[in-house]
Amino acid sequence: MKTKQTKMQRINAMMAKHPDMKPREIAKRLGVDIGLVYQVRYETKKNSEFVNKVFTKAKKKQSRIVEAVEETNKEVGKLFSQAYEKYQTDLVNHPAHYKAGGIETINFIEAKDLNYRLGNVVKYVSRAGKKDSDPVQDLEKAAWYLNREIEARKRA
Repeated sequence: MKTKQTKMQRINAMMAKHPDMKPREIAKRLGVDIGLVYQVRYETKKNSEFVNKVFTKAKKKQSRIVEAVEETNKEVGKLFSQAYEKYQTDLVNHPAHYKAGGIETINFIEAKDLNYRLGNVVKYVSRAGKKDSDPVQDLEKAAWYLNREIEARKRA
């Protein structure tokens, strides 16, 4: 069941929806006395100032807690940044030249269930030109492993 709004509620709703609208226009649109519009506006302002005062006092009381939480957040942020930086530069577990293209080479090799020789082919091809080593040398290593795989399959 829909309840009927009072004139004051309708005025408040209109002021909230159209904050730049003049009191005279609000009164005209709603068909109410302009004095009532001014009264509602005054009461609304007075109430919002009271709420702001209460909120400000409450905020001051909580300031030590808020400061502690903010300090903790900063520390957690620093730790996260350090851990992420370590992850980005971890040359043993997650080297950057194996993460190029959004997937680590080992994950691709395992997903395709490649053997040792074919895994090394993928490894050397994927890192060629992305590491400090000579890209041609990496491609030659990949070719060496590929040739070994070809010979093994011919013998089988």
